[in-house]
Amino acid sequence: MAVTLDEVAEAAGVSKSTASRVLSGSDRVSDRTQRAVMAAAERLGYRPNRIASGLRTRRSNLIGLVITNLVNASFHTITGIVQRRLDELGYQVLLCITDSDPARERRYLEMLLDHRVDGLIIVGTGENTPVVADVAAAGIPVVNLIRSPDGAPGDAVMAADREGAVLATRHLLRLGHRRIAFIGGPASVDSGRERYAGYVEALASAGLEPDPALIARGPYEVPFGAEAVMRLMGEGPRPTALYSANHEATFGALGALVQLGIRIPDELSLVCHEEAPWFPYWHPPITFVDNGARDLGELAAEQLLRRIGKHENPLEGAGRAIRVGSKLVVRESAIALGAASSGV
Repeated sequence: MAVTLDEVAEAAGVSKSTASRVLSGSDRVSDRTQRAVMAAAERLGYRPNRIASGLRTRRSNLIGLVITNLVNASFHTITGIVQRRLDELGYQVLLCITDSDPARERRYLEMLLDHRVDGLIIVGTGENTPVVADVAAAGIPVVNLIRSPDGAPGDAVMAADREGAVLATRHLLRLGHRRIAFIGGPASVDSGRERYAGYVEALASAGLEPDPALIARGPYEVPFGAEAVMRLMGEGPRPTALYSANHEATFGALGALVQLGIRIPDELSLVCHEEAPWFPYWHPPITFVDNGARDLGELAAEQLLRRIGKHENPLEGAGRAIRVGSKLVVRESAIALGAASSGV
């Protein structure tokens, strides 16, 4: 049989209401009483009824985190930071991985709405904006992370993707490269659209037009990266540099480059968007655009907590966009055109 609050109160020698205040985190009880109640609860193995508590307080202490995948190293970092930050404040994160499937995403959103979560952070597909609007209309604060679909309710925490793409492409241009290939995400997604726009902007600043033969845009999937490299390196004059702006596809691209025996950076200079834990140990270490994944996670959690704490209608005053800047981290995977990797 489950231990009841009455039993904890009796064991601690206090009233039921006092035991309830202690176990709900109230500080309006003396330290001595708090210690007595907590010791009794631990000794008896008391577990609070969160469902009943949620009905009384209209709080579930649950936060929904809907994300497309954990292959993306930035998403992996963000998930860890959000979970740790919210756990410190007594929230439980319900992690929902959609694999970019709109139908699965819709099911997760409806489940989170049914559970009346206290807040939602979503890296969405953009296909379920009406359902996200239902979540917000139910009084649940929403933070759109990385992606902000048209008409999506709530605040947005975004990366400076266009700025990062300009940094990557201009770095290659400064090294003398003119045939710069681009692997990016689809135009329907913020990062795919913005990174391509930054690539085009940087080329234009050097008087260059984008060459369709050097461009591959597709899904955030490993196989796409491999297929893209096989095409880009197999048709006509090869590029001398590659900016891989589709992070998931980068893993497939690197494997395909190894398979083709293309030496980095002697035969192809390479810059990637977003770090992976093993990039510093690749041969050679990979130059990359740092999108500020840790800051993105911290800001998403902080903005959601701010909305929850205000107890306001999440549809009022929402729509604030917070953008985290990008920076280029230069390593050894990109060199001047015609130079040997030894620096000669």
